[in-house]
Amino acid sequence: MSERMVNQFMEMVRIDSESGNEARMMEYLLKELQDLGGEASLDDYGNLLAKFPEKGCKGKEPVLLSCHADTVKPGVGIEPVLEDGVIHSAGDTILGADDKAGIAEVLEAIRIAQVHPPLEFAVSRQEEVGLLGVKKMDFSRIESRRGFLMDNDSLETIVVGGPSYFAIDVTVTGKSAHAGMEPEKGINAIQAAAKAIAALELGRIDEQTTANVGVIEGGLIRNGVPDKASFLAECRSADHEKGVRLAHEMETIIREKVQEAGAKVEIKIDNLCRAVSIADDAPTVKIAQEALRTVGIEAKPIFITGFTDASIYNNQGIEMAVVGIGAENEHSTHEQIEVSNMEKALKALVEMLRLSAR
Repeated sequence: MSERMVNQFMEMVRIDSESGNEARMMEYLLKELQDLGGEASLDDYGNLLAKFPEKGCKGKEPVLLSCHADTVKPGVGIEPVLEDGVIHSAGDTILGADDKAGIAEVLEAIRIAQVHPPLEFAVSRQEEVGLLGVKKMDFSRIESRRGFLMDNDSLETIVVGGPSYFAIDVTVTGKSAHAGMEPEKGINAIQAAAKAIAALELGRIDEQTTANVGVIEGGLIRNGVPDKASFLAECRSADHEKGVRLAHEMETIIREKVQEAGAKVEIKIDNLCRAVSIADDAPTVKIAQEALRTVGIEAKPIFITGFTDASIYNNQGIEMAVVGIGAENEHSTHEQIEVSNMEKALKALVEMLRLSAR
């Protein structure tokens, strides 16, 4: 079974699916799930939803399994290599184990599980760029109230919560001029943006809260006073109201400092997800822990300051525990996954399904 799962995983990572370009991957999965006997279709946003009848049990509540189909960049032309039990990329790309290893594990679990309740499988688009797909998911088609999101790297942890996340997009407009002949006639948009960024408190604000500026762009030529600059900031907090306050504080500081420099500013704040958590002893967490013990792992529930599709599911009233897929170095060209970890994740998932049918 591991050879079939590994071969399918390597087949899937060869299908380009950077965020926004998941159509081929979804078509592949649609056919695969239909061939496995599922009722599968795409919703209006292009997310995939599939249903499978119960097996080896009767009268049980349905369980939702979920993954995402998109990858981060650089994810075009991935060529996977299997060496000494480890799969990695052959070139200057990611591997795509996040989250295609999770998909491969779910597909194999559906094939081999002898006992499971009615299953629903949701595969979202554009997870990596702000959970855009799951936000557009047609939840009217999902009956499950509990489930497992296969999108945590470590098998040793079960993610039970994530923060409120605020994306802050800033555009600064100054005035162009020749940098040598008449700089006093210009307003340097890069300098105005830099003053605003320098005034922000960045990094870890407290144990619940962080802030960052990750991208800055501006200017076209060395000898011109730039009239445009932009930067991408963020903040996140386990306390939603604290996150709201910090986002507005950052907005106020940016606006004041840019205007002091004589420039104009446009600021867009997008609350991409709201802080949410499930109990450490929630049924899905306890089932996942019990299942992982069968492969020798004592998994601990954790709250992370990153975010996953589970933030949206849990806010929709679907209790989702985020379970490990066994990958390492996600979002980097050093991403890899051990076949033995995929096998452990698969065995644990099959056991989760059996326990869910008790």
